[in-house]
Amino acid sequence: MKRILPLAVILAFSAPAFAQTVDTQGAQQLSDNLARYFGKQAFDKGVLKVSVEGGAYKIAVDVKALINAMPEQKALKLDLAPYALMVKPRSDGSWDVSSDFSQGMSFEFNGPEGVQSMELTVKDGKGSAVYDPSIAAFTSGTSSIAGMTMTSKEAKQQADMTAGAGTATIASTKSANGGVDFTATQKISNFVETIKINDPDKGMNFPVTLSTPELSVDAKGKGVHTKPLLDLLAFAVANEDETKLKANQAELKSLLLAALPVWERIDGTYGFKDFTVESPVGKFGATQFTTAFGMDGVSQNGKVDYAIKASGLTIPQQMLPAWSVALLPTDVDLNFGGANIDLDSMAKKAIEAFDLNKNPPLSDEFGNGLVADFLAKTPKVVLGHSTVKNGSIEVAMEGEMTFPGKKPDATITVDVTGYDKIVQALQDGAKTDQQIAQAFPFALAVKGFAKTLPDGRLEWVIDAKADGSVTVNGATLKAADAAQDDSAGQDNGAGQDQGVNPDSGNGQDEGTGMNNGNGQDEGAGTDNGNGQDDGADQDNGMGQDKGAPQDGGPSDDDSDNGGAGAKLKP
Repeated sequence: MKRILPLAVILAFSAPAFAQTVDTQGAQQLSDNLARYFGKQAFDKGVLKVSVEGGAYKIAVDVKALINAMPEQKALKLDLAPYALMVKPRSDGSWDVSSDFSQGMSFEFNGPEGVQSMELTVKDGKGSAVYDPSIAAFTSGTSSIAGMTMTSKEAKQQADMTAGAGTATIASTKSANGGVDFTATQKISNFVETIKINDPDKGMNFPVTLSTPELSVDAKGKGVHTKPLLDLLAFAVANEDETKLKANQAELKSLLLAALPVWERIDGTYGFKDFTVESPVGKFGATQFTTAFGMDGVSQNGKVDYAIKASGLTIPQQMLPAWSVALLPTDVDLNFGGANIDLDSMAKKAIEAFDLNKNPPLSDEFGNGLVADFLAKTPKVVLGHSTVKNGSIEVAMEGEMTFPGKKPDATITVDVTGYDKIVQALQDGAKTDQQIAQAFPFALAVKGFAKTLPDGRLEWVIDAKADGSVTVNGATLKAADAAQDDSAGQDNGAGQDQGVNPDSGNGQDEGTGMNNGNGQDEGAGTDNGNGQDDGADQDNGMGQDKGAPQDGGPSDDDSDNGGAGAKLKP
């Protein structure tokens, strides 16, 4: 199916009004339409060829001819038979597409660290689909293989992969909001990959084997803008010349805007059943292991989501201390991503502003402003509800982080079931492990900050603000960072006071000695040279200098609550 997809997608604009009769005139028309996306040179150099065969059009793709047409790639050795795709117009304007992709291929080239090579064999690979040019997508399709092998070699690494029978399906419909909605699935049985690493420089020499009896892939998309994307491809082929591209950049901008948001949403999941990893330190496993990814299209409030889930985890224990076994996770569910992602404004501003006649097309100032605008929309890093479990112990967490003023501002909630069992395991470990013994008091202290929920779980709500402050369940763990104010209470000389009454630095206080507040300073105001005022009255109100030259004389009953020499402290 992966091999059918590229050509069939490009077939979208290949004369949907063709007559059902297959003939040489139709083959030429199909060639002309395909040249819009591949370029005429692809046909001139034999990379692509369209012919009539058995009541259908045969589109032959010779990748080897493409490599040979690139002189700078002479170091690449490629062995791959031409690949054929059979297409035939249907009465409803769609196309029947089929292919036999049973073949072997190999290539070899000189990499940075020596020769690199790969060999691939696909057994009994077949596929068929129905393609609808009106939506530029498959309305249905299936493919299958009987088995597959692949070997890749590098200077310090070799990978060998085998797989059993596999199937794939795809289906598409016209989206209600424009574009195409699609679903795709793939399943492969008995997947095994062995990676052998031999790197003497790093002291690494070991094999790792990954295996699963069933590997599955599920994908779905909503509102994919297939036609505008093909228009962009055609524009790129028609404007390969730089001068022509610059002259037609207004059309390019129009096509780029038409392709937005590219898609509304795309999601994909990889699943591994009874997944195992065998290594020199032991065997890791999971009865079910999945990874998922999802992403909104270019929008003003987009989201990106990742997920990693594993159940029935097994971890080799021979290298772990006995006390830690009780804490090993058996189930993991991690969810994280981003939100409030405004790519729409960025994309539209960049499309409007770029000028291919300038170098660079977008100035550094514009780029900096674009980043500032993006951050002003407060994008978030999001930790969705995630859990780590082991029997009766469960740690759950969720939260989010923003970056006001480019400083992190985060709120995270952590709930724990069975915290006492965690403490007990650490207490057992402290008997034989000095590091655990040192950490054990910390575990007890952490519990002191917790809030006990009605069901017995312990909860910590942690707020880490951009000002540096940290609170746990409302209790201050760390105060805000001190504000930096270089103008207040600063002594920049040997006894020189930067307040209203400056000390000249020669030991003489040049102030009047009179406090206009409630208390009068009756001292002579003489400074002994170290910034200390030997007068009878100490200014200990707002007029007190908190710097090194602090008035240290004895105080009378009248404190200075303000006046001409008062200094405002932050």
